[in-house]
Amino acid sequence: MKHITFYLDFLSPYAWLAFERLPLELEGLSYSVRYRPVLLGALLKQHGNPGPGGITPKRDWTFRHVAWLGHALGIPLKMPARFPFSPLPLLRQALACSDDGSVNRFVTGTVLRHVWADGQDALDPQRLEALAQALAEQTRPGQSSTSEAPKALLRANTDAAIAQGVFGVPAFVVDDKLFWGLDSLPMLRAYLTGDAWFDGPDWDAVRQLPTA
Repeated sequence: MKHITFYLDFLSPYAWLAFERLPLELEGLSYSVRYRPVLLGALLKQHGNPGPGGITPKRDWTFRHVAWLGHALGIPLKMPARFPFSPLPLLRQALACSDDGSVNRFVTGTVLRHVWADGQDALDPQRLEALAQALAEQTRPGQSSTSEAPKALLRANTDAAIAQGVFGVPAFVVDDKLFWGLDSLPMLRAYLTGDAWFDGPDWDAVRQLPTA
């Protein structure tokens, strides 16, 4: 059995789409998944990347692209009433349900649907309270989105992701290999099924190319 670490930020529509597609793309394979929330903004800052929300034409394209992908894949997706927004309350709420930085699929899906399923304001106080109630049975005793433990777990997750070379989300790490983005899922499946391509030189060849 292969063990996959799925790095995600609830801010990312591609993370929502990948979350929904992952079981279908990997159907029939033996694997486990650890869902690890990270702060996308910190990953982008590490590499001087403003992200699609910081470039107006790219922001417009991203909105259109993910709306079409949701339509094409049959996954409900509506842009939240405000975007981008600070995902910190959502990340910390999810990690209030964790002891080690990983959250289960129920918690991950509940928070992602909170953002992407109905087009409402993800940070509306009443909706945040409803989200906390929906996760109450999963929340660790004495923890909440404002507790210190979830904040520390988020920092640790983000630092670990950066150390593994993660530069965006969704990202999937298995063995020593990093797969990035919704469109990497077929490639991830190929690796998990033992595709011989991964034993050849092409995976590491780019590191030998000089930068012009």
